[in-house]
Amino acid sequence: MSTYVLSFQEIDSTKLMLAGGKGANLGELSGMEGIRVPDGFCITTEAYKKITGNNRELHSLLDELTRYKAEERENISRISAKIRMTIESMPIPEDITGEIAGYLAKFGEKDAYAVRSSATAEDLPAASFAGQQDTYLNITGKEEILKHISKCWASLFTARAVIYRLQNGFDHGKVLLSVVIQKMVFPQAAGILFTADPITSNRKVSSIDASFGLGEALVSGLVNADNYKVQNGRILDKNIPAKKLAIYALKDGGTKEQALAPEMQNRQALTDEQILRLERLGRKIEAHFGRPQDIEWCLADDTFYIVQSRPVTTLYPVPETNDQENHVYISVGHQQMMTDPIKPLGLSFYLLTTRAPMRTAGGRLFVDVAPMLARPAGRKSMIDTLGKIDPLIKDALTTIIERGDFIKTLPDEDNAPGGKGSPMVDYGTLADHDPAIVSELIRHSETSINELKDAIRSKSGPELFDFILEDLQNLKKIVTDPQSFSVIMTGMNASSWINDKMKEWLGEKGTADTLSQSAPGNITSEMGLALLDVADVIRPYPEVTGYLQHAKDDRFLEELAKFEGGPEARDAIQAYLDKYGMRCAGEIDITKTRWSEKPATLVPMILSNIRNFEPGAGHRKFEQGLQEALEKEQELLHQLKQLPDGEQKARETKRMISLIRNFIGYREYPKYSMVSRYFVYKQALMEEAGRLVQNNVIHEKEDIYYLTFEELRETVRANKLDYRLISQRKEEYRLYEKLTPPRVITSDGEIITGKYKREALPAGAIAGLPVSSGIIEGRARVILNMEDARLEEGDILVTSFTDPSWTTLFVSVKGLVTEVGGLMTHGAVIAREYGLPAVVGVENATRLIKDGQRIRVNGTDGYVEIL
Repeated sequence: MSTYVLSFQEIDSTKLMLAGGKGANLGELSGMEGIRVPDGFCITTEAYKKITGNNRELHSLLDELTRYKAEERENISRISAKIRMTIESMPIPEDITGEIAGYLAKFGEKDAYAVRSSATAEDLPAASFAGQQDTYLNITGKEEILKHISKCWASLFTARAVIYRLQNGFDHGKVLLSVVIQKMVFPQAAGILFTADPITSNRKVSSIDASFGLGEALVSGLVNADNYKVQNGRILDKNIPAKKLAIYALKDGGTKEQALAPEMQNRQALTDEQILRLERLGRKIEAHFGRPQDIEWCLADDTFYIVQSRPVTTLYPVPETNDQENHVYISVGHQQMMTDPIKPLGLSFYLLTTRAPMRTAGGRLFVDVAPMLARPAGRKSMIDTLGKIDPLIKDALTTIIERGDFIKTLPDEDNAPGGKGSPMVDYGTLADHDPAIVSELIRHSETSINELKDAIRSKSGPELFDFILEDLQNLKKIVTDPQSFSVIMTGMNASSWINDKMKEWLGEKGTADTLSQSAPGNITSEMGLALLDVADVIRPYPEVTGYLQHAKDDRFLEELAKFEGGPEARDAIQAYLDKYGMRCAGEIDITKTRWSEKPATLVPMILSNIRNFEPGAGHRKFEQGLQEALEKEQELLHQLKQLPDGEQKARETKRMISLIRNFIGYREYPKYSMVSRYFVYKQALMEEAGRLVQNNVIHEKEDIYYLTFEELRETVRANKLDYRLISQRKEEYRLYEKLTPPRVITSDGEIITGKYKREALPAGAIAGLPVSSGIIEGRARVILNMEDARLEEGDILVTSFTDPSWTTLFVSVKGLVTEVGGLMTHGAVIAREYGLPAVVGVENATRLIKDGQRIRVNGTDGYVEIL
């Protein structure tokens, strides 16, 4: 077998490095029964290597290219143009041209061919390079074909392909090119078939684009194509726009655009029978490759020819189940304000902590709510609860229920999820708690954590893992403690009652937000104010402030002692870390770096507090919030007493206000308790990781993050591991980082997106969920990483999500906009505590709002305007 030229029959998926993605897939398709692929062959990557391998000029240009970043477009364009000219002018050696001539003679020398690039990095499951390299149609004659082979090789270095590789971390030198030479089919119609709907991601719906003539017009966006949606042999939908143009092949080579006759313009490009036949072919190809495919097809003489099939790389993975039932999954990350992927160790800890029926997909956690939705009682309580938390999830679930065919309704049964006897307690009935219950719950949690710290010190090896598993049962009890849950629900229900009644009786919106300000016992808002106190300690010492401006290293705490005021500064920061050092951005993932592990993370925020505030700001902010809450209470009670039944209304309202003041602050504590425990486990596990590094089992301590709890336990027990597992998981994690998790996804892979039901928004306003009332204008600061925050007082923070660690920034801003969040997620709770107008759940906020723009945030009605 030649190494320079291979026919499709000699190629399969094992020849990827020789034939490239397109070539390997065509080889696979050619071997399938019932699939017609136009004849052809591949010029392998060995030929490309032979031509480019020893060219000194090319290599010096490639070296020059490696110096540029993706943003430096002008330089990239200049160098890549030189590289293309160099490659196109290289002569193709005779042994290669001889083999090509032999294949052309075999397939028909006078016939027309398509000449297409096939790169080793394209059409792979992880990265679609679709359209990054060139395709030439209707090429005839050996000399023309050879010329276009050189053009294909050169197309590896279009500026667009170079920039794409830089953005996706591919090495220019390692990406090789094969060229596919395939007999032309002159079709009546051509197009693309997705075996999963590219709009909704539904794996059971095929989406077909079709137009008259060659498929290139459609691929390059020149014509409006028909679109047909098909499921299991049933056409669900047809969209047939006017097709004014088609591209046809010319007899002597090349292609031309041609206007379609008026009677053709609105005609279906495929008959219904052909649509259903094509869907069956697509499903057959999908089954062969084992994943959804993006297939280029053409139709000639009522026969379908497949000219390309590649995996669809943009789909969000579906949570795996072992049954054929219908499932509905809700994203946990959207409720926990953390939509980044979680590493395997983090996922397994969360799964060991929760009682909810969770699944993982794309490095994120999802809860299956289908059992709740199946029963009328469970459905109602779920929709009501979620409606308060996140209207977009509520709307998506309502859409699924209204379809009527996805979730079968079951009778309410005692003890079934959401049935009559199931523990969906109306926590409003537990409202008359003694406020002392909160301090009792906190004291119990603190005692339990101190006992854990003492007990874990003596544990190591397999015994440590058994100990952690046992202690996780305690954590589970704390997290799901009915008393703790009833305290949280009491505060939430009292807030809802106040908002509903004050709107009804006084025409006021969002009243509970003001009453929640500076509520006692909120561990997260106290954390933000405590960092203002740290700034107060450091502010009088300019030497310390000057040093901190350049402190990047985490050993800066030791260095502080050299300066005047240094010991005081160090002690203040250390005391802060002792109480809050287990926190960090994305803290529900045990593998994330904690503040105690990287104290330098806090330095920019401390400096910002020194710059933006006067001494005593923490105390003043708390007192001001408290004052506003007390004044609001007096004002409400006075207004209510003027109404009919005023005394009764005032009495009920006063009782509800005291429930808010006593209980709303506790909402943040269970997570603090969980994260505190996680950090104790993590410190013990990192000691085990250190031993694994010493024994050459892993390369660095952080490698353990890519193992599940059970895998890590086994690695420690056996003191050995196949390191390829870590490398594979790191690669998967990099892919997951590029995915955007959906709020709601079904077991068919369909992503259901909810919408806000709003009529009277100002023109151009962006809708979201109002979670903390008030209207504010200011400069938008779009911040994706907490460490990059450089805030001035009066800025409005715009970000994708905020978990408790972001609270330290809230003291510096006067408003908040996030892409993710609900009424009771952390950002919303703290915004109300601090009296910041806030709108959350604003889809694509960090893309629609530009850093530095002036914006108006309406936290009362839930929208943002760009001014």
